[in-house]
Amino acid sequence: MKKPLTNSPFMFAFGMLAMMIPSQAFSSFYSYYYVEKLGLGLGLATIARTIFLIWDAANNPLLGHLSDSTRTRWGRRKPWIYGAMPFFMLTFIMVFAVPDGLQQGGLFTWFLIALILYEGAASVLWVNYGALFPELFRGDRLRAKASAVQQAFQIVALLIATALTPVIYTALGFPQMAIIYAVAFAVFMMMCMYSVKENPEASKAEPLKLLDAFRATLKNKQFWIFNIANSFAQTVNGLLSSMIPFYAKYSLHIEEAQVSILLAAIFVSIIPLVAVWYWIVRKLGGLKGWRTAMVAYGLCVIPLWFAEGLGGGIAAGIVFGFGMAGFLVTPAVLSGQIIDRDAELTGRRREGIYNAVGGFITRSSGLLSALAFWIVGMMFGYVSGDDPGSSPDTTFRVLISVVPFILLTVAFLVSLFVNNNEEDAKGTYSI
Repeated sequence: MKKPLTNSPFMFAFGMLAMMIPSQAFSSFYSYYYVEKLGLGLGLATIARTIFLIWDAANNPLLGHLSDSTRTRWGRRKPWIYGAMPFFMLTFIMVFAVPDGLQQGGLFTWFLIALILYEGAASVLWVNYGALFPELFRGDRLRAKASAVQQAFQIVALLIATALTPVIYTALGFPQMAIIYAVAFAVFMMMCMYSVKENPEASKAEPLKLLDAFRATLKNKQFWIFNIANSFAQTVNGLLSSMIPFYAKYSLHIEEAQVSILLAAIFVSIIPLVAVWYWIVRKLGGLKGWRTAMVAYGLCVIPLWFAEGLGGGIAAGIVFGFGMAGFLVTPAVLSGQIIDRDAELTGRRREGIYNAVGGFITRSSGLLSALAFWIVGMMFGYVSGDDPGSSPDTTFRVLISVVPFILLTVAFLVSLFVNNNEEDAKGTYSI
């Protein structure tokens, strides 16, 4: 007998809420915590992130292939998610529960180990949760609806993770904040998984061997172009989120307690703007809507350069929120179409490896973000909170406005190579 709310877009979106609260708190505040609060050198922080990405490049696609090849009576994806949940909780807490008295070398070692373990557990979750989306929701209309619900939950998570986090860590400390978010993750993810029933038909075909699976994925030119363009835009999301605390302190000159007000104003405004972008995409179509979102996003980061004080920051942030909302809504349907066409060609549902490889491409944006932080910091003399240099105002205006504009320009130019024709006989996919 089918359970109530089985494979409901609403219940499935609790998984997004579960993972995005700790993930966004991590991406927004780990640099601020280690560099500004603990005094880790910016160069060491960049090295740690680079080492992780080399490791992630190898394990992420492999995780996707293992997920696609899994055959159990509980499904392909759910066993991986249940297994990764406790490790994700423990490693997230580890990132923010740093022992007292660590010097630069010890702090770097702790940060690197915590980063690798945390991102490993997170990769298992994101690969398998992402792989469920195109399997459970078939057809553009249902995917668009499910994506819209997901993005609404994602924005709630962004609001909680960015606006509430400074309140919690100011009152309780970073380790206690991590424990609270780890428990919230477990509750929301269990709600999501309770509602998910995987399609047994999706796993009937014999899985491709590892090399054959990678070969088929590498041949899909449109998949690579789509994800490379997205990676530049995703860099902007991560860069802006992680730079806002610095930007608020050094450029807007507002108190740390007011950062929550700034973040709340930005992310509350995104909630209705997601509905606006959903309407725009329905009118323009997926591909044109995706490109339009990138153009709008690029224009919307410009006011951040000119903002002054809390009021100016809020006004510029709301404009920025319009652009961010567009990028949150548009990619899911296009990604689902790529996976559907691969299934038509190979006779196998391979959501895992596509989400894993696509996830690695977009997560590699973290390296771009870290490099941008390091290069701009070097240009203007910012080293850490203990040594901010002579021009921290300019440093963070460049990082939050100029660099994102350049990245989004590149993303739009790359997106022009994604075509809208039917796939050709050699398996080059279109969107």
